[in-house]
Amino acid sequence: MRFDTVALSVDRLPQGHTLLTYQLRVQRQGLPDERWAVTLPWEDKSFTDVFDSPAPDPERLRQLVHLVRALLEEWWDTKGYNRQSAKLGHRLL
Repeated sequence: MRFDTVALSVDRLPQGHTLLTYQLRVQRQGLPDERWAVTLPWEDKSFTDVFDSPAPDPERLRQLVHLVRALLEEWWDTKGYNRQSAKLGHRLL
């Protein structure tokens, strides 16, 4: 499975929280591509430097990308039966 980011918005919220909203194209072998919109609330303030910098440290950015990818994979795997995960995303037509 592969997630391709079509669009991304980063919204800063009060108390240092961030809202990451992705439009994704999900590719799975042997199946038609699907488009999804997924919103990940980010309450971990440890990546504030990455979100606030126009040119973040490459290693910090790689760490964030790794974590986001893991969250997207977890969302994908659980959206069918976990109500909280299902609320994070919806399929686009």
